[in-house]
Amino acid sequence: MATLARGRNALIFTQDARVAIIPPDTSSSRANAASSDALTAMLDQSALIARASALIEAAKRAGADAADAVAVRSVSQSVEVREGKVEESERSEGDDLGLRVLVGKRQAVVSTNDVGGVDPNVLAARAVAMAKLAPEDQFAGLADAERLAAPEWLGTTLNDLDLLDPHLPNAADLEQLAQRAEQTGLGIVGITKSGGASASAGIGGMVLVTSTGFCGAYLASRHGVSMTAIAGEGTSMERDYDYSSALHGADLDPPEQVGRMAGERAVARLNPRKVETAKVPVVFAPRVAGSLVSHLASAVNGAAIARKTSFIMDRMGEKLFAPGIRIIDDPLRKRGQRSHPFDGEGVAGAPLVLVDDGVLQSWLLDSATARELNLTTTGHAARGASSSPSPSASNLYMEAGKVSPEDLIADIKSGFYVTDLIGMGASIITGDYSRGAAGFWIENGKIAYPVSEVTIAGHMKDMFAHLTPASDLTFRYGVNAPTLRIEGLTIAGR
Repeated sequence: MATLARGRNALIFTQDARVAIIPPDTSSSRANAASSDALTAMLDQSALIARASALIEAAKRAGADAADAVAVRSVSQSVEVREGKVEESERSEGDDLGLRVLVGKRQAVVSTNDVGGVDPNVLAARAVAMAKLAPEDQFAGLADAERLAAPEWLGTTLNDLDLLDPHLPNAADLEQLAQRAEQTGLGIVGITKSGGASASAGIGGMVLVTSTGFCGAYLASRHGVSMTAIAGEGTSMERDYDYSSALHGADLDPPEQVGRMAGERAVARLNPRKVETAKVPVVFAPRVAGSLVSHLASAVNGAAIARKTSFIMDRMGEKLFAPGIRIIDDPLRKRGQRSHPFDGEGVAGAPLVLVDDGVLQSWLLDSATARELNLTTTGHAARGASSSPSPSASNLYMEAGKVSPEDLIADIKSGFYVTDLIGMGASIITGDYSRGAAGFWIENGKIAYPVSEVTIAGHMKDMFAHLTPASDLTFRYGVNAPTLRIEGLTIAGR
């Protein structure tokens, strides 16, 4: 028997795929008992495992050579307030079930959200019939059996990841969090309106069963709080925001801090100036710096490489960044925003160094793209109930540099500090980069005044090569980077 556990919440997988729930410790009060019962019901994935297993057996009977079934669970609740009043309160719950079948080298995917009422034989027969009509894909197939996560490894890893917070707030708790964020933001001198504050919490996860014998499941909680503040009046209004997101409520920034940051940022943007077109150093604040790492992730995605639609498809083993720069994807970070013990094909998760000492080391691969490129999967298959696997990053980050953000800009006579990016003007095919931006002008190594309505332009090959990271890396998002300085970008202003 393998145990998949999270501290005080354990999912015990038996050989017949039943799951016993070990509930969290609770007090003897009725309220806590009711809360515990509700949480235990959400954590119980035994029915989903049984239905996914039934789909696999039905697919075999219908003539499939191989199959995998995925069940995705999502439970969420959110409250939004504006000017002290609740504007919206939502709760959603849902389970989705998907089946992928392979008949030779032909595959098809079917899905349903009628998890309890669907006849597995009918769904499987439909999938097999669709697969027989599909074109052949010589690279299609399940993950190789030797790459699948072992039950014993899964149990230990799930416990180490600590993905599940056993304490989920109710609607009243969420309203209070949102109110606290908004009240603090409105209390900042210069703030005239609230753009709204919200708080949310939920649980999501997946079950994966394959015809090669893999059976695994995990759940992760999610908490969030955000606030948008508006400063100024009439046509001179400016807005900004802050938010915090974490798997455990205890890791969230205090709502007062979120509201204060939103208010202070909005006030700082008042009376922005326009600047002349120039080529200057550009510094990306941490909340936007991660977008550059995301662009790299898209460019090294195995699907883009296989289709020859990436501007760095011929750069494997070459120096893309300055010496010392490392970029890592780690699905096994404890309490990581996108952590998971196995990928969408059941392959065990493991840290992957994409860039080491500035040199490109790997693509992001699932099994199909790996076969097409004559490589081995990196365990980065992502999948929903209605789609086949495709490569995707998890907890992606650029390691911190050695200089402080202050030292990073200290020698800049004239430059641009970016706090917001607008639009999607980054082409992974050509590498061209052009995005609207707002932030602050740098003069003589100091932040001088707010700037808006400018465009940053360059080429990502040159941007990567002339990039310097600061020392202020924090793990707040799914993709993280410290403050980044890039030399010689064009700022298109007035």
